[in-house]
Amino acid sequence: MIDLRSDTVTKPTPGMLAAMMAAEVGDDVFGEDPTVNELEERIAALFGKEAGLFVPSGTMANQIAVRIHCRPQDEILLESTSHIYLWEAGGAAALSGVTCRTIDGRCGLLTAADFEGKIRPEDIHAVRTRLVCLESTHNRGGGTIYPLDSVAAISAWARGNNLAMHLDGARIWNAIVATGVPAHAWGRHFDTLAVCFSKSLGAPVGSALVGPRDLIAHARRIRKLFGGAMRQAGYLAAACLFALDHNVERLVEDHANAQLIAAAVAEGPGMRLTPGRVESNLVWFEVEGRHGRAETVADKLRSRGVLVAPLETNAIRAATHLDVDRSRCEKAADAIRRLAS
Repeated sequence: MIDLRSDTVTKPTPGMLAAMMAAEVGDDVFGEDPTVNELEERIAALFGKEAGLFVPSGTMANQIAVRIHCRPQDEILLESTSHIYLWEAGGAAALSGVTCRTIDGRCGLLTAADFEGKIRPEDIHAVRTRLVCLESTHNRGGGTIYPLDSVAAISAWARGNNLAMHLDGARIWNAIVATGVPAHAWGRHFDTLAVCFSKSLGAPVGSALVGPRDLIAHARRIRKLFGGAMRQAGYLAAACLFALDHNVERLVEDHANAQLIAAAVAEGPGMRLTPGRVESNLVWFEVEGRHGRAETVADKLRSRGVLVAPLETNAIRAATHLDVDRSRCEKAADAIRRLAS
């Protein structure tokens, strides 16, 4: 099977497995795992932050960020198709007593003008607007990348209104490689950033939250509360360090392969790219009734040896990644063309 359901399906390479087996470990809850400490220090420095925290998942990184920035009865401003709102099981409300005020964007992206008038008044009847969350690349937006000038403008607006800024940067590596904008240039516009190692970079497990030292110290307490404190986690951290060393620059290959898939979709009668331009490794497309629902199309592609993710009634996502090379993407593109015709 050619598995394009997600970039989370990758398996560790022999080199990554060797790095994991060779890792020096200790008890991370006591702060004694040298490999975890190395990863946290490295990732924080990469984004120009004082400290980092290794966590099991991107969802946990985001939800810890919500908790450290907000109190119960606070409100987050975020785009209406963002991962924090759509795909984290209502965590902001369930875990932190925080509500989400969604703003409709364009392919998942917002501008500073979209936030005007969105701050709640100082009134006992209203929640308190506390935090702005952005996502880049934006999953449901089609892997879209925030323009850095838009990020800067939103950040300036937020800070001018005493609001905190958080980035769900699960796939920020794709944005870094696609734009050439370095990590620290993104980092300067946010108080905290969540980054993932198990999506684009091919590690089996792991994300990190980076930010100011005092906030990350608080985040460490919340990680314990949320059940994310691990012991000899250096074996996992070693995979993430290996991924940083070997799997970032190669993302250009995934982006090029995504263009192959996108071209096949664009040529297919009854299929439409959403958005019409693919910017990273995610290809979202809608299917018309002639092909049946998204699940029907996914089943037909499965019978042709290609796995895709039917994530809405008529919407499908294909994600290119480390474990699917050029030749396999060409075969997948051919299967999509044959199905569409």
